[in-house]
Order: sequence, then C-alpha cells, then structure tokens
Amino acid sequence: MKKFLFSLIVIGMAVSASAQTTPISYKKRPSLGFHFLLQDMTTAELIGKNSMSSVLTNNQWTKIRDLDPGMSFQYVEGLTDYIDVQVSLGASFVRYPFYAKSGVPVPATKKLLLETDAALNIKLLKDNHFMVPYLTFGVGASMYGGTHFAAYAPAGMGFQFNLGNDNFLTTNFVYKASMSSLAVNHIAYNIGIVSPFKDRPEPVKVTPPPPPPPAPEKDSDNDGIVDSKDKCPTVAGVAKYDGCPVPDTDNDGVNDENDKCPTVKGLAKYQGCPIPDTDKDGINDEEDKCPTVAGVARYQGCPVPDTDNDGVNDEEDKCPTLAGVKENNGCPAIKQEVSKAVADGAKKITFATGSAKLASSSFKGLNKVAKALNDDANLKLSIEGHCDNTGSDAVNDPLSENRAKSVQTYLTSKGKVDAAKISVAGFGSKQPIADNKTAKGRTANRRVELKLKY
Repeated sequence: MKKFLFSLIVIGMAVSASAQTTPISYKKRPSLGFHFLLQDMTTAELIGKNSMSSVLTNNQWTKIRDLDPGMSFQYVEGLTDYIDVQVSLGASFVRYPFYAKSGVPVPATKKLLLETDAALNIKLLKDNHFMVPYLTFGVGASMYGGTHFAAYAPAGMGFQFNLGNDNFLTTNFVYKASMSSLAVNHIAYNIGIVSPFKDRPEPVKVTPPPPPPPAPEKDSDNDGIVDSKDKCPTVAGVAKYDGCPVPDTDNDGVNDENDKCPTVKGLAKYQGCPIPDTDKDGINDEEDKCPTVAGVARYQGCPVPDTDNDGVNDEEDKCPTLAGVKENNGCPAIKQEVSKAVADGAKKITFATGSAKLASSSFKGLNKVAKALNDDANLKLSIEGHCDNTGSDAVNDPLSENRAKSVQTYLTSKGKVDAAKISVAGFGSKQPIADNKTAKGRTANRRVELKLKY
C-alpha cells in the first residue's frame, strides 16, 4: 500500500510539472470519485468513555486488521476556489454496535451498512497546489440491515494530491457523530480517486491590437543612438549598453565597470564591495575592535574575555578573577586533603539535645576546618544546619539556623577565620537525607553540612 501511494504521488508531481497552461480559475469541475474505506466502529466509543490520551496511551486504537472494509462513491463540485460540495454514498458490512439505550441488540453477524451524506470540503489552498489539506463538515443518514435508520454528522480532515488535469488522489479521516437514537459514534478512513466528467472551458483569447505605425527616427536623449535602437531612449547612455548608462546592478552608486562586487551592494571606499569582515564573525571591520580574531557583537567583535587566563571565558567562569580549572567551572580545584578535613570536621559536629550549644567534642575537627580556610585566602565556607522531623517548623527552622551560627561563631571567634568568608543557612527538616521513620535516619538528618567554595 505504501509503495502504491508513493507511486501515485510521484506520477502526480510529474504530470503537474509537465502542464503547459494554468487555468484562470481553480474551482473544481463537476467530478466523480471512488474511494476504498475502512470503518472503525469501536475507537470512537472508547474515546467517549475514557479520553483520546487514554486510548493512545493504552494502545486501544483499533488495529487495521480489525477494521471493516467498504467502498463509496462521490459527486464533487467546487463552489469557490476554496470550497467544494461533496455528496457521498458508501457501503460496508459491519457489526453495528447499537447503544444499550436504543433497545436494539448488537447483531451476531455483519450486515450491510449504507451511508449517504452531504458535506462541504474547506480547502486551505487552491487546487493548483500539489498537496492541499482540507477540513470537511456535513450531515448524513444511514440504513443498517435494511431496517434501522439513523442520522449522523460527519466532520474530519484530509489531504488532496494533484495528479494533473484536475484528477486528484484524496485521503481523509472522518468522525461520524451520532445525531439520532439508533446512531453510534464511529470513524471512517478513506482513500481514492476523484476525476472530472466535464471539460474545463477554454480561456477566452484576446487578440492584441495591431502595432502603431513606426515613428520617425528620433534621438530623444541626444546620445547619438536613435530611439528605435535605444533601450533607454530618455536617458543618455552608451552604445556598449544599447543606449543605456553603464549599469549599477546592485544600486550602490558604483557602476558595474568600476565595481569589484557588482551584484552585492557596497561602498565606493571599497570599490563597490561591502565593508569587509576579515575574521568572518559577522561584524564588519569598521565596527570590529578585534578585526582579525573572531568574536561576538556584545564585545564589539572581540572574543568573550578570560580575565584570569585559565582557559574558561568570563561568561562561563564562576571565579572570573581567580585562575581555576574547567572541571570546577573556572574556579580552583579544592585539594583532596582540604575536602577531607572539612568533611571529617562536619561529621564530628554535635550539640546538646534540642539546643544550639556546640559540644566541645566538635572543636578539634573545626580547628582543622579553620586552618584549611586560613591556608587559602580565596577559599570560602557555607554552613548549613538541618533537623529531623521531630517537632514543628516553628521550632526546627530557628534551631537549624542557630546551630549553623554556633559553628560560624566558633570559627570566627578569637580571629580564627574572617567572618566575610563564611555564610550560614538553616533548612529545618526540609532537606532530609535519610528516612525519618527510624532512629538511625533521624540521627543522620540532624546534621550540619560544611561546603567549600571559591
């Protein structure tokens, strides 16, 4: 089927490309169509009971092998270049899924379903385009098994492919909404051919008036070339250009004979060429402060600076004035022994229960943290306090912040560490690292974290 459709499309493109004349109007001629159709009697009901997203997610859309085949015939005629009227008659054999409220049982075997409808096809493009998307809306009636009659409203969308000479391949998706007690919502998929059965009227040919008698030889612009041979009879020119001035193709004020870039507008200063961009960075040399090095406009044509010359430009460098490494976003790499000392110090920080008073067992580890901070003038520390979920936020939030401040106070007391290098924050019980349902987890969540940064 895919190869067949692709072949029809290729044939249509070839026929359209070989057309010799273009009609004045593209209103569709009276045409007849034949379509193969597939009836889907279950998907619409599933969408109504659940939702489109549910049907798609659960892969409930009816498979092709479970659809009921049929055929239909159409009469199609254009009302305007963008609107066609279509009358259809289709037939298929299906098990019609009558709704319970109708009182009619679902038949055990398939029976003939006849459907006829009238619709307007609203096209988004004229018929002279190879592919035309369109929307369709209408009204219809059906007869099932020769005894059950129903009304429905078809609505859908489709594509029309121009095969040349007003022949079209059309394919569409139509949702047929229930409009009476014996009708059910269902979907039809159609593909087929529409061809005209009337010739398009020939366009009226207008015979041009006879040419006026030849004027006497005259040279209006006095350039030595008579008007009959002068392509620019009112503007003085030269014989080389059939009486026209030397051309200026790019209209930059430099004629083509003196213009080194005759098809690109430029300046006389550059012999008719644009201002050069030596480094090809999109900023011309007259506005480029670094004309031989590719850069960006916000730095006037120069590259993004790297103030600390560490190979990471200032826009990506979190420490733009301090040489660092790319792996640490341009900041210096924190030494492993420093990281270990700070991590060990954080593990040994303890407080009296329910208090922000720092236990003396914390001092030894914090002294090592202070030494690490003082050994590197650029190193900074963030102190973050955390609690378990015992108690309310009104208690835990200030307690976590006060514990962080106690650690800060110890590190800055007696001039151990410059206070400007330390920041504190308390998060209460909002950032647990373990399960608060266990004693071990709550112990882990009661902590002070020390984070080094530059």
